[in-house]
Order: sequence, then C-alpha cells, then structure tokens
Amino acid sequence: MADVAVELVLRSTRVITPEGTRAASVAVAGGKITAVLAHDAEVPAGARLEDFGDDVLLPGLVDTHVHVNDPGRTEWEGFWTATRAAAAGGITTILDMPLNSLPPTTTVDNLRVKQEVARAKAHVDVGFWGGALPDNVKDLAPLHDAGVYGFKCFLSPSGVEEFPQLDQEQLATSLAEITGFGGLLIVHAEDPHHLDAAPVVPGPKYADFLASRPRDAENTAIGNLIAQAKRLNARVHVLHLSSSDALPLIAAAKAEGVRITVESCPHYLTLTAEEVPDGASEFKCCPPIREAANQDLLWDALADGTIDCIVSDHSPSTADLKTSDFSTAWGGISSLQLGLPAIWTEARRRGRTLEDVARWMSEAPARLAGLSAKGAIEAGRDADFAVLAPEETFTVDPAALHHRNQVTAYAGKTLHGVVKSTWLRGTQIADHGTPTEPTGLLLERQN
Repeated sequence: MADVAVELVLRSTRVITPEGTRAASVAVAGGKITAVLAHDAEVPAGARLEDFGDDVLLPGLVDTHVHVNDPGRTEWEGFWTATRAAAAGGITTILDMPLNSLPPTTTVDNLRVKQEVARAKAHVDVGFWGGALPDNVKDLAPLHDAGVYGFKCFLSPSGVEEFPQLDQEQLATSLAEITGFGGLLIVHAEDPHHLDAAPVVPGPKYADFLASRPRDAENTAIGNLIAQAKRLNARVHVLHLSSSDALPLIAAAKAEGVRITVESCPHYLTLTAEEVPDGASEFKCCPPIREAANQDLLWDALADGTIDCIVSDHSPSTADLKTSDFSTAWGGISSLQLGLPAIWTEARRRGRTLEDVARWMSEAPARLAGLSAKGAIEAGRDADFAVLAPEETFTVDPAALHHRNQVTAYAGKTLHGVVKSTWLRGTQIADHGTPTEPTGLLLERQN
C-alpha cells in the first residue's frame, strides 16, 4: 500500500474475489481498487478503515435489464426512485431498457433526452441500451457511436405502441446492420404466431394466463434467433429466459460456437406457478413464471453455464394497472431492490455459494455489456461493493421499497441476506437500506 496514496481500506473476513473467498483488505484510491491484500495488512497513515467483520464483501451488482420509464411514464418509475432502489439492494450499475420511456431510445436525439433527465438523479452508474425497430435501421450505427451498449428488439408485441416488434425479415436486416459494426442484439424471444394461437381466457386464473404464453413461443423464437445468429456470425443475447425446453437448443448452439448468451431473472428462479394465487397479477410477467420442475432445470443451466447471468427485468407500473384480470393486467415484476436476497435465499437452499451469485449477478452481466471496470474485486476495477450479512433474514415489507410503486410479488416473504451497505467508486451510497445523495455517473460504451 505504501506506493499508492490509499484513501480507504475495506476489510472483511469474507471478500469474494475472482480467485475465491478469503479474508482480505481492499485498498481504494481515486475511486479504484488499487490492491487486494492480506486481512491484517497495515492501514496507511491518512487512510480510513472500514472493517465489516464477518459480513461478506461482494463486487457491486450489475443489472443490465432495468425499465426506468423516465421520461414519459415517470408515474411508473423514474431514475431517482429506480436508482435508489438499486443502491439499497447492492446494485452499483444498471443499464436502462430503451422502451417504456417517451421518447424511446431509438435515435441519438432521444438518447440525449434520456441522458439529460438521468444525469442529476442517478444514485448508481447508469448506461443505456438502444432499440431496434422496423423503421430505424439507419439510426443503429449512430446510436452505437453515441455509446449505447447494444440494441433491444421484440419478436412479439412489446405492450407499447411506440416500440413495435420485428418480423423475421426485419430481424435479419437489423441483425446484419448491427453485426456489421460489431454490436450486440438483445432479444425478447417469444414467437407471435404461437402466442396468437394460444387461448386467451379473461379472468383471474393464473393457469389460464400461463396457457396463453406457451413454452413453444420461447422455444421457436430462440431457435429462429440461433439460426440467424449462426448465418451472420452475429452476437445475440436472449433476455429473461423462462422455458427450460429451450436449454438444449442453446447448449447445442454454444457448443457449435454460435455467439449467444442468455439471462434469467430472480422471479423465474425463486417463484413458481404453483404458488401464484389467482388474481395476484403482481406475479404477471412475459414470458411467465413457470412450474417448479421447470425452475429446477433453469438452476441446472446456471450451474453448467448454459445460462450466463441473472438480472432483474425490473418492469414496474402503477398499482391500478395490476388488475386481478391476468389477461389485461400490466405484465412486469418489480424486484430491483430484492434480487440479491431473493437469489441468495434460493441459491443457498440449493447448495450454491455467494461466489456463484457474484459470478451470475456481477461478473457475467458486466462482461455481457463490456463494462470492464465493473464486476470484480481486483486491482484496477472500480471500487464498487455490496456488503451482505448472508445469514441474517428479513421479511419483505413493500413500504420499505424505494422504487416508485411498492408493488411486489415478494411481499411477506422471508429472505436471507441483508444488504448492510453499498459503495460506488469508494463512496458509500446506501446504509442499511437508506440511500445517500446521488453520485452515479452516466456510462457510455468504450469499445
């Protein structure tokens, strides 16, 4: 430490590093990690020591799938509230989805509008995805040059009229354009023909809603996406995988060298169709939460690397849109603040470790987006941390959540893992669930 003007030392008996968990002292200067040293390393004169005892020091979580909806639908969510929830939950970086805001992030001008709105409100670092629409192919390269991290498209209706889906020909055109400049396409993969053919029964029964979003819709869309990616040698990412039936297709594609990555979400990995009460549309999302046996296979796919990462797909709305009719209620789960304890609760039950959780929720999402300064506790990375008491429990109280509308499928659940504090570039941004003032930066893709 003597060769560097260390300002802060974070110490714990359990620090999760790329080499494993160990007792360590983490030296910080200028917002960066300068060294990971022995637990009893001498603290330099002038440096502040934060000793967390046996609480676990994790790399700050990276959530690459967040719908902030700001500007335009700020009654649903906003950068101030979403990033406060992220900070309270141990998340230090989010990437904002291009839809649900007005305007959507589909041109450079629209990106600039969103950045200006976010700039003074960000409690965590914020980057942006662009959108791929049927009529904006000409805008994709300029958006890439402006620093978006990739492009989102839908293969079935998005739920908002200003963000239409791509058909297979439009998908091929957009994907060829994006591949031409080395970009990434992230895909809501449900096939519209299967959805159109499925029965839509109005009413409160979850079983009826589940039948309206069959696994074949996901499987077919993913199969078609793999074929397009293989033909173009394109880089693609499957969003919010819920169907375990698609896993063999994905595993085979990866084995063939197709450049495909996959995410799933806390709700698919911790909630099951069997437990969803009729009329409880806080559990509605698209694709849907499926059965327990399906969930077991998703966990197996995380373990073997077929699924790369876990992100929230935080997709909030006002409470009035969450009606008891599953056919018309808004589809989206609000879990930004709860993802880490929700996943840890289930992971520990299944014999997984916090090293696994850090890999799935920090390292892998950072790698997906090319956020090379994020995702690990090692020298040269940003000094972003979450401090977790993994053995402590709490019961989810919606009133304690910081996102704008306190609607959550986790209400009343007892979860393991209390986030004691969150740190962004060496500055504490949340203390026992209470965020501090906004210090987040707006991020742009660097490569």
